[in-house]
Amino acid sequence: MPPEGRLVLLRHGETEWSLSGQHTGRTDIPLTSHGEELATAAGRLLTGYHFSLALASPLQRAKRTAELAGLATQPDADLLEWDYGGYEGRTTADIRSELGYDWTVFEHGVPAGDTPGETVEEVAARASRVVRRAVAAMSDGDVALVGHGHCLRVLATVFLRQEPRMGAQLLFDAGSVSVLQFEREEPAIRVWNHGPAVSARPS
Repeated sequence: MPPEGRLVLLRHGETEWSLSGQHTGRTDIPLTSHGEELATAAGRLLTGYHFSLALASPLQRAKRTAELAGLATQPDADLLEWDYGGYEGRTTADIRSELGYDWTVFEHGVPAGDTPGETVEEVAARASRVVRRAVAAMSDGDVALVGHGHCLRVLATVFLRQEPRMGAQLLFDAGSVSVLQFEREEPAIRVWNHGPAVSARPS
């Protein structure tokens, strides 16, 4: 029998770089004030869950989101965001302008920079370790994972037993919650990209 618990994915709240569209892998930057509002509101979406395990990326934007959402988490380095290597801090538009074609991180990967960078397969390998740990804990209740947009999108494909590049088709906004679970023996999406009800960010 598959576990009955639910797997709750919470993307960290807004940062200045998520707002500007800059790739934020290992750069450890804080939430904006609106990001903190998103994280607090996301916590209200978790009412009714009974978590047997809660894990978070060790970067401050994820840890702070977990704290504001009311989650007592353990750090898990496998929930770190994609290592963007030489594309850290750059926008997709800037990278495409330089390369001259429609680059995407899922399809074309990244070059080394101050960090080595990762392939989508390497991100999926990390995500697989988290999924195995999470599924085992789902036998005892719900599991929360607090992390980053690209890593959690790849993690969802691993849970769903799909090719990791499918993550490119799963939009996941800052401060949003997604829920995965088993429907009989099949991994399935219960809720995807459910955003908390908060005021619009000031323009």
